[in-house]
Amino acid sequence: MTVTVISAGLLTTVQDLGRPGHAHLGVPRSGALDQPAHRLANRLVGNPATAATLETTVLGCTLRADRAVTVAVAGAPCAVRVDGRPAAWGAPVRLPAGAVLEVGPATRGVRSYLAFAGGVAADPVLGSRSTDLLSGLGPAPLAPGDALPLGEPVGPAAGVDVLPVPAPPEPLLLPVLFGPREDWFTARSPAVLTGSDYRVSPTSNRIGLRLEGPPLERARDGELPSEGMVLGAIQVPPDGRPVVFLADHPTTGGYPVIGVVPAAALPAAAQAVPGTPVRFTPAGRR
Repeated sequence: MTVTVISAGLLTTVQDLGRPGHAHLGVPRSGALDQPAHRLANRLVGNPATAATLETTVLGCTLRADRAVTVAVAGAPCAVRVDGRPAAWGAPVRLPAGAVLEVGPATRGVRSYLAFAGGVAADPVLGSRSTDLLSGLGPAPLAPGDALPLGEPVGPAAGVDVLPVPAPPEPLLLPVLFGPREDWFTARSPAVLTGSDYRVSPTSNRIGLRLEGPPLERARDGELPSEGMVLGAIQVPPDGRPVVFLADHPTTGGYPVIGVVPAAALPAAAQAVPGTPVRFTPAGRR
């Protein structure tokens, strides 16, 4: 069974839980940025959490199925239509053979997750079907005319009466564990980071959440030799504006890391639209 892409929107990619454990090969983790939403979409159609979904960005996507299949959309709320008629968001929807499914623009948040019963059966690379924008591993971002293979359904769709939907972060509160290169910054820089108002930059992407706001001052000149980078690392380039690394982040880097945002706080960052206020809260030291 396949679905054919009619419109890919701004950016639609295949994502699962990623390919952790390959940083020593220079391969990022990748995977769905909002993993709770990805897991929920899969659960609604009877898939395991490991099944691949489609992650849309802001503008949604439009597809046609060649056979009947159950689908569900979670993550950023959006209008869902089947052959032009309104359908449920956050619940299983039966898509007839030949029907056109429209996942509309996000009304709140950034990324929606479209699950198909059986999952997207793209060829796995290093154990994952995720599209990695930095390394180029996995399927290419969707384009009109692409045909996506689907797997066989493995479980019944979930019965849903009420679906809790977290509100978009406003402001986005990010806890920070300081270190390992806090000593590369002036003594007042941690207080500037946690005491200032930042905003999400329009240049943010799956690699990193880029922030606009007060720059952090260096206490040392020069750059570090490249060292390992982790998910949630707050790297500070020469302009002093922090960047929070997300799923497609590089595995090494030479700019100093003043702290790390715990992974549990990052799904909210995936749904923060440009201009969202951001506040860092101290959570200790690494």
